[in-house]
Amino acid sequence: MGSTITSKEAKSNTYRVLVDLDGSTPPIWRRLDLRADLPLDVVHLVVQAAFDWENRHLYRFAMGGGPFDDRSLKVLCDEDIAEGEDRGLPASQTSLGAMMSEPGDRLGYVYDYGDLWELTLELEQVLTPMDSYPAAVVIDGERAAPPEDCGGITDAVQLATVLPDPELFDLARLNEALHGPFFSAVLAGLDSRLIALLSRLPDGPVLVNFVAGLVQLSSAPTIVDDDILRANLTAHQWFLDRAAKDAIPLTSAGYLKPSDVTAAAAVVPQVAEWMGKNNREANCPALLNFRESLQAMGLLRKLKGSLVLTKAGIAAQRDPAVLWRHLASRLIPSDGEAFECHATLLFLAQAGGAEDSGVRFKDIAEALTQLGWRREDGEPVPSDVLYRLTAHDVLVNVCDRPRRLADLNWISPAAAALARAALRAGRLT
Repeated sequence: MGSTITSKEAKSNTYRVLVDLDGSTPPIWRRLDLRADLPLDVVHLVVQAAFDWENRHLYRFAMGGGPFDDRSLKVLCDEDIAEGEDRGLPASQTSLGAMMSEPGDRLGYVYDYGDLWELTLELEQVLTPMDSYPAAVVIDGERAAPPEDCGGITDAVQLATVLPDPELFDLARLNEALHGPFFSAVLAGLDSRLIALLSRLPDGPVLVNFVAGLVQLSSAPTIVDDDILRANLTAHQWFLDRAAKDAIPLTSAGYLKPSDVTAAAAVVPQVAEWMGKNNREANCPALLNFRESLQAMGLLRKLKGSLVLTKAGIAAQRDPAVLWRHLASRLIPSDGEAFECHATLLFLAQAGGAEDSGVRFKDIAEALTQLGWRREDGEPVPSDVLYRLTAHDVLVNVCDRPRRLADLNWISPAAAALARAALRAGRLT
C-alpha cells in the first residue's frame, strides 16, 4: 500500500451568493455559485475576476461590523498579517462555509484601502453538491465594475468618464477567466498564494513557463510507495534515528562532533562529492545546511548543548509517512509577504514540475525580480540566493542515491512529489 499525501475531499455544498458593490448607482452586482469549502483567499480571487479587478491591493472580510471596526470579526489577507495585524482570522485558513451557513447571512468585503471598494456578500441559497459542477462560476450580474485605481467612484455619471461602456456585463468573458489555468489550479487545491504571485507577473516567457507547469502541479500524483519513500528519506531518517538513540552532542561552537559528521556525510546525498575529509561540519556547508533545515522544519531542537527530537520529530522518526507529511506541511514559510516565502513558492512550483530533471533557477530569480525584489544594492535577484532556501536543502536530499556535483539543479522524482504535496497541502483547519 502506498503512502499518500492528499487532502480529504468530502463533497461540499454550493452557495449561491449575491455580491453587491456598496453605494453603486445604479447597482453593480454579481451572482456567484461558490463551493462552501473554498478558503476566503480563493473567494477573494473569484470576486476579483467577477468584478474585473487585478488583485493589486490589500483586502479583508468582516462580519458583524465594518472591516476596520474593533467589534467586527475580521478575516485578514496575508499582507495584513505580515504587517502585524493580529485581530482577525487568516483568509487562507478560513472557509466561506465557516462564515456563512443560512440564507440571509452576510459577509462584508473590502478591497483597496485607498479607493475603498466595499462589497456585501449575501447567501441566497444552499445548493445540493454535484460532482460535475464548477467550484466557482458567475451566474448573473449587471453593469461593468469600476476600474482599478479610479478613486473609488461608483455612480454612473462619473464611471462613464473612465469606462468605455458602463452598461457592459460580459458573463462569458468573466467565466472564461474563472476557468483559465490560474483558477483551475487554485480550485484543484494548489496553494492560492502561488497563484496570487503568478497573477502579478507581467506577460512574457517567465510567466508562460510557470503557467505551463500548473496542470502537472495540480494533477500529478503525490503518492509515494513505502519502499521508495524510505529510500529517498534516508538522510532525514538518519538524523532522527541518531537523536532517538541518544541526544546528538554539539561542540562548544555549536557544530556536530567529527564522528557524527563522518557518519552523516555517508548518507546525505548532497555531500557525496563534497571536497575534503568531511569530518568537520564547519568545513562542509552542505551537511551543515541540511542539519539546520531539519531544525527549521521543527524536527530537531537544541537542548543543553545537544540536538534532541521535538514532539513532531518523535512521531516522524517512527513512521516515514508521518515524516513526509510533516515536511510537506512545513516547507512553505508562514510569512506570506517575506522574500523567503515568495522564493520558496516559486522554487516548489519549478521543483514540482521538474520530475527527474533540472529546476530553472534563472526563471525563479527573474520572476522574483519582476515581483519587485532586489538586492540591497538595487541589482536584480541572483540565482545563487535560491540555493540557501531551507526548502532547497530539504528537497535536494530527498534522493535515493548520492548526488553528483553535475546534478546541481536536478530534482529526484520523489522530491518533485514532495514539492507538489507541499503546494497542495490543505490549509484549512
